[in-house]
Order: sequence, then C-alpha cells, then structure tokens
Amino acid sequence: MELRDIEIFLVLAEELHFGRTAERLLISSARVSQAIKAQERRIGAPLFERTSRRVALTPIGLQLREDLAAGYQRIQDGIERATAAARGLSGVLRLGTMDATLAEIPEIVESFRTRHPDCELRIREAHLGDPFGLLRSGQVDLQLVWLPVEEPDLTVGPVVLTEPLVLAVSARHEFARRESISLEDLAVGPVFRTDDSVPAYWAEAINPAQTPSGKPIPRGPASTTAHETLATIAAGLGISPVPRHATKYFSRGDIAYVPIHDSPDLEWGLVWRTAGQTPLARAFVQAAVDTLA
Repeated sequence: MELRDIEIFLVLAEELHFGRTAERLLISSARVSQAIKAQERRIGAPLFERTSRRVALTPIGLQLREDLAAGYQRIQDGIERATAAARGLSGVLRLGTMDATLAEIPEIVESFRTRHPDCELRIREAHLGDPFGLLRSGQVDLQLVWLPVEEPDLTVGPVVLTEPLVLAVSARHEFARRESISLEDLAVGPVFRTDDSVPAYWAEAINPAQTPSGKPIPRGPASTTAHETLATIAAGLGISPVPRHATKYFSRGDIAYVPIHDSPDLEWGLVWRTAGQTPLARAFVQAAVDTLA
C-alpha cells in the first residue's frame, strides 16, 4: 500500500466524509474513492460502510486504522525531524507571553518541541504596560498576545486561543456574591486603566470605555502588570475584566472571579515583527496551524 493511500484511508477514517477528506488532502473525491476501493480489493473486505446519509468504518476498517495510525505518525515524525535537520532549524526561539497563557496551548508547544528537538524554547513575559516592547526591541522572536493588534510593523498570525472574560473583584465586593454579572454592571467601577502609552484599541478588548448601552465606565489607577492588577483588586481599589484562564492560574482567597454572562470572546494570536520573522518563529507558527487543523 502506497504512503499516500494510507494517508487517504486515515483521513477518511477521521472525517467519515469523502468530500471533506478530498478538501483536506487537496485531491478530488474520485481520487479518494478510487484509493479506498483499491485498498478494499487488496484486503478482500469492505473498510467502510457507505450509505446516502453516512460513512462508517467496518470492524476490519477499525482494526486497520488502529494498526496503521501509530506507524504512519512515526513515519511523519521521522520525515519532519529529517527536514528540520536539513534546514538547520536549531538554536533558540524566544517566545513572549502574557501571564499564564502559554499553559493554555500545551499541544502546540509539544508539537513544536517534537518537530524540532534541537531547538531551545526560551520564554519571556510581556507586560500590560508595554505589550509590544519585547517584540520591537528584538528580545523575543514571536509573541502570544490578545487581539486585535493593528500595528503597521507587526504581523498577526493564527488565533491559537479563544476564551471569555470574567470580572476580578475583591472577595469583599458585592459582586463576589453573584453567580454572574453583565457588562452593564461595569458602570459601577472603577475599572483599572492601562498606561497612556498602550494603544487604546488594544486595551478596549478587555477594558471597554463604556457599557453596551453607552454608560461611561469609571477608570481607576493605571496597572502595568497582571500581578500588580490582582494585588490592587485584592485591596479593594478597583475591579477588572480578566481572561478566564486567570481563574485557574491566579486563584487566591482575597479575589473572586465572577462570570460576565454577555462577555464577548477574547482571542489570542501569534504576532511577530513584519520585517524580522525568523525560521524558528515560522516553524512555531506552522506547528500551531497544523495542531489546530
């Protein structure tokens, strides 16, 4: 059985749809059908049950998928490692993150490290007060940052994480006793503001200037780091919408995280300098694209 035919079988076993399999492999549906029929003739038994409404694996097809999948993956991994070695992909990839976001994309990190075992992944933390400074100064090659990013010298790559916002308040705050709040409740304030040097459109994704009905949201003191924000919230000096992952990684007894039931989703993407994308940065982006696919 040719490697391409094995790939066609495994993708069809996953998609259970001839059209989607063809689109994913960039071939025709007829090519998919021909490959499967050839495999079935060679094996001497049907691999898929086909009706006008559904495609399903037969018991023999299920067994073949189990037998082929691990070996095919080992072949692919070997080819990728050889290709990486031929391209000279080694050295250090400096990745900028904000608080604990990297822990939310472990599959992407693992994929990159598996493909490029000779590469070192070095993490730097970017702060709210200067979200793009590490990128622009060349201290990181790639950065995971919330979107939108509309900077002419920066390129936005794939979205790798989507999550809602929650409201961080002091455990003594009246909102701490609620099951959820609305964006309209932010008018109570004060909500922490970012430094004036931070692009307003970027901060707006988390800290809107007004509620959906147009009520102004009072601003509290400026905050430049996630830990600084949390410490000030705990002291009862303000409230702040934060990404939901904060509830996992920044749990503390003096802060309550209250769901915002009408919160829009916050997107996180990979961003790099338009004039300076490194081969390792490209490799990490490709690992992200392949993992998410």
